Parts: sequence; structure tokens; C-alpha cells
Amino acid sequence: MLRRFISFVLIACCSSVLFVSVFYHLSWRQIQPAAFRGEGQRPTEDVSPGDEDTVLDMRPGGSANLPKHMFNEPKIDSTSPYPLGATKPAGSNYTRTLILPRLKSEDTSWMQQELGDMIEAGLLTPAVYTVNDRKAKLHPPKNKGHEVMVYLSYIIDFYDQLPDVSIFMHAHRYAWHNNELLDTDAAQMVRHLSPERVTREGYMNLRCHWDPGCPTWLHPGSTKDNYDKPEEVLLAECWSELFPMDPVPSVLAQACCAQFAVSRERILATPKMRYIVMRDWLIRTELTDYLSGRIFEHIWQYIFTAAPVHCPSMSACYCDGYGLCFGGPEEFDHHFELKYRKTKLDEELHAWELKAKAIEQAKTMDGSLREEAQVAVPELGKDKELDGKIKVLKAEMERLRIEALNRGKSPKQRAVESGREWNEGDGF
Repeated sequence: MLRRFISFVLIACCSSVLFVSVFYHLSWRQIQPAAFRGEGQRPTEDVSPGDEDTVLDMRPGGSANLPKHMFNEPKIDSTSPYPLGATKPAGSNYTRTLILPRLKSEDTSWMQQELGDMIEAGLLTPAVYTVNDRKAKLHPPKNKGHEVMVYLSYIIDFYDQLPDVSIFMHAHRYAWHNNELLDTDAAQMVRHLSPERVTREGYMNLRCHWDPGCPTWLHPGSTKDNYDKPEEVLLAECWSELFPMDPVPSVLAQACCAQFAVSRERILATPKMRYIVMRDWLIRTELTDYLSGRIFEHIWQYIFTAAPVHCPSMSACYCDGYGLCFGGPEEFDHHFELKYRKTKLDEELHAWELKAKAIEQAKTMDGSLREEAQVAVPELGKDKELDGKIKVLKAEMERLRIEALNRGKSPKQRAVESGREWNEGDGF
């Protein structure tokens, strides 16, 4: 009897394991329906797992966490099938529109204060969408999905009257994810932005620094929750809804954080109805605003370049995109090596100051140390030595930055550093 019971239990266990296994794989196929069928018209770009070790942390203060050898800039070729756009004759003006989503409580007066001359000259048109004011001149149909709703609404609203270049940015002037060599200032980014580069490339992520986002960031096939990337496990299913005819890519990557510029030609390459469908998806989705916004943050490059990975050269982005030309990737890296050294000195000075503060707190009324005090004594004069070194590095970094701006006034230099052909008489 016992032997029969044991046999029954073994059979039941095996059946359960088989059932769970089959169910698991069925669920996986439901998550990414086209991933393994090879269907679709757009290319996918795979990045080898080894590339994950080359992520560059170029955020303000972030470089200090990296070893010196990681300042070298890797190269990832774009797989976008779109041809380069044709620029206007040298010296021509380009029309631009700056699209900003804002809450009623957010102040966007910096745009008029800092870019008023461009606005008055007809070179820049503001398009400020107030997301929580139905009476505002420009407002989206629904306050949902963060900036995505406004970006798509602008394209739909102005599809037939687009400027040469549309610039999509957040409402705040300063942010850590803005370009640090332009003082993380959105106004400077708009002023220095090259409409010629946007026209040529069709799509330009306004952030030049790769980290976070490049060279590999999200893996849509993942089924394991990632605290730092909660959208990753949702991407495959969302992809199949947004791009039902396209295979799910193995990797999605571009620099954060949903600020970019697009040419008129590139926006018009996608039918207006496709933008309407994407906005309808955003309106109907049950995902939180945070998650739906994060989903689009990682697919804008696919919408406008048809390539899942968009990680252009950082030095070329700064040079050709903003006119900050250090001479090439090595010279660009040298500037950030100086920043790395400065940050290490800042940390050393901060540690010295903490020791000095601890001694002051341990002193008695007559200025002597309490007997029970156990404090480390900082090296006398070390603070002045460190402060002097920091000032030297800051001055050198600023000198290099000013030289880069002057070097960037040459259209030939911009072409050389971005690796494109240039002929006498060509503009930027």
C-alpha cells in the first residue's frame, strides 16, 4: 500500500513540474510575441554583453567613481536606415520650436529671459503646454504619461506646420541630466544647439554623456524585476502593442532623459496617424504615469531613427552638436580626466575638513582637547595645499572649455571631429 502511495506522489510531482514548465514558457511567448519569429521591417541592433563594462559615468560628480582607464570613448555604429538629411546653404537661418510641458505652478520665464533675442528674431518659437489647465492656449487632451503626452500632442497638433527643428525639453532650466559643459543649463543648450546637425542626423538626443543609458541599458526580454529599471519587464509587452509588426529588440539604449531635437523631415517620415495611435495607447494604458513615461524614454530613438540603440560619440555630440570642440575624443577625455582628479581632491579636502571639525567639537572651554576625546589629527596645512591644487585644475578645465568653444566656431573643425566630409565653403 505504501509503495503504491509513493508511486502516486512521484507521478503527481512530475506532472506538476511539467505543467509549471509549459505554463511558464507559454507566458513567456505571450510577453514577447514576435521576439523569436524574425518578423518586422525595422532592424535591431545587438550589443555584446562585454560592452556593458564600458558604460561611462559622465554625470556631474559621477566620474570620480570610475578608474582612469574608463575615460576612453568606445564607438557604436548606428544602424538607422534613414539617409542623412540635406542642410541649407551656409549662412541660412533655421526655424526652431521649443516644446515644454509644464504644470501651472512651474515657472518657464527663463525661456523669455534667456532666449528672448532668438524669439524676437523669429529663430525660436515657444510652445509651452500646460498639462493641468484646460483653459491654457496649449494643453494636452489628458495629463498623463509625463512629458510624453505633450511631445506627441505637439507633433499631432502641428504636423502640417512644423519648423525646421523641433526641440523637446523639460520645463526646468537646470537639471543634473543637462550637459555639464554647458553648466547644466537648458537655455545654453538651446542657444548652442546646431540646427545643421539635427537636420543631418534627423534625431539628436540633447544629452551628450552616455551614462545613464548607453551603451546597453534595457533588455526587453528580461522577466526578472530590476529595482532601478522597473519598466524593463514591461517593455516586451508594451512593444508588441506599440509596434505590433516589429520584432522585440534584445537591447534598447540611448542617453537619458527624454530631451531631444528632431528635424521636420524625420517627424514627417512617420504618418500622423501613427503618432495618434501612440497617444491613444498612452491615454488607455493602465500603467502609472511614471512607468509609461519611462517606456517612451527608451523608445524615442526607435521612433525617430528606426534603430533600438542610439549612442553617438560624446565628443562629436559636443563638438558638432553644440560647438564645444576639444580637438578629438582623446582631448575630450582629458578634460574629464582632470575632472576626475579634481573630484578626488575635493573628497580629500572634505575628509580633512571633517577631521578639523571633529577636533573643534572635542575642545573644552579653554581650547584644550577633552581627555576622553579620540579624534584623528589632520595634517597641518594640507587643506591649503589641496585647495590650491583644486583651483589650478578648475582654471585649467575652464581654459580648455573656452578654447573648445572658440575651436567650435570653425565649421571645418566640427566636421573633422565628427568624422564627416567637409569641402571649402560648406557651413556647419
